[in-house]
Amino acid sequence: MMGIAAVSGGAASDVVDALLAEWPVERPDLDVDAMAVVGRIIMISHKLHQRVGAALSEFNLNYSDFDVLATLRRSGEPYELAPTDLMRSVLITSGAMTALLDRLTARGFIERGQNRRDGRVRTAILTAKGRDLVDRAAEARFVEASEAVACFSLPEQASLSESLKHLNHWLDELAETDRS
Repeated sequence: MMGIAAVSGGAASDVVDALLAEWPVERPDLDVDAMAVVGRIIMISHKLHQRVGAALSEFNLNYSDFDVLATLRRSGEPYELAPTDLMRSVLITSGAMTALLDRLTARGFIERGQNRRDGRVRTAILTAKGRDLVDRAAEARFVEASEAVACFSLPEQASLSESLKHLNHWLDELAETDRS
C-alpha cells in the first residue's frame, strides 16, 4: 500500500517532500503521510500571514486590527459590537482585545459606547474614519487573497475550501474531545 508520501504529484518538490523522504530512513516506524498535508498547511499559513501583513502595512494595520475593524464593518449599521461578540470572530484573549480596542480608539477608528440593553457593557463602534480605512484595507486584502489562490481554477478553489472546512470542523471536534 502506497501512502501519500510515496505518491509523486505534478508540482515541484518542496521542503515537505524532503522531510517525507528523510524521516522513513531514520524512523521507519513513523507514519509520515499526514505530514504531507499538515506540514504544507503550516508552511502555507506562514506565507499567507506574511502576505496579509504586507497588504495591510500600507494602511498601518496589523491583522488583528484589521480583523476587528472588518468584523465591525460586516456587522452592519450601527457597526457596533460588544467585545465578547468581537472575540468570537477574532481569536485573541480578553486582555489582548482590551488593548487592541484601546489602540483603535486612540487612532480614532472606533469609539467606545454603552450597550443599550446593559449599560455595564461597553461596546466598540466603528467611526467614519475607521469605516473608510477598513473599506480601503478590505479591497487590498481581497486582492491579496485572490492573488494567493490564482493558481487554482474556481472549481479547485471550491473543492479546496470544502476540504479545509472539513479539516477545520474535525480539528474543532478533536479539541472538544481533548477538553472533556
